[in-house]
Amino acid sequence: MTTTKTGIEAGVQRISNRGNRKMKLKELAEQLGWELKTQSVPVETEVLTGYASDLLSDVLANSIEGDLWVTRQTHLNIVAIAVMRDLSGILLVNGAKPEPDTVEKAVEKMVPIFQTPLPAFEVVGRLYQLGITGER
Repeated sequence: MTTTKTGIEAGVQRISNRGNRKMKLKELAEQLGWELKTQSVPVETEVLTGYASDLLSDVLANSIEGDLWVTRQTHLNIVAIAVMRDLSGILLVNGAKPEPDTVEKAVEKMVPIFQTPLPAFEVVGRLYQLGITGER
């Protein structure tokens, strides 16, 4: 007896095979037009996956090491979360500007922070097109 995949199962298979292309933060920033807000922090870290959320508790519970975090939050605590979860970097969306103490702490802890005028939905779509997924 032969079984065939449903359209949904086949779609899931295509999606899960699509991503997981490693790219450096620097390459992503250049291709997608992000502005680096932490000038002295290295951006050679490789990104394999991403996580988008504005809830710190959600990021703390569900992000994985190396994720690029897409958020609208700009306060000091985003750096602490990025350090605790060993995230590759933080991307602020909707033109959000990090607070000065956030930038200072990020530089001290070597956490790259980027900014884009684009909304989170569009940013995540562009990352996905480049092979950066949220696959766990």
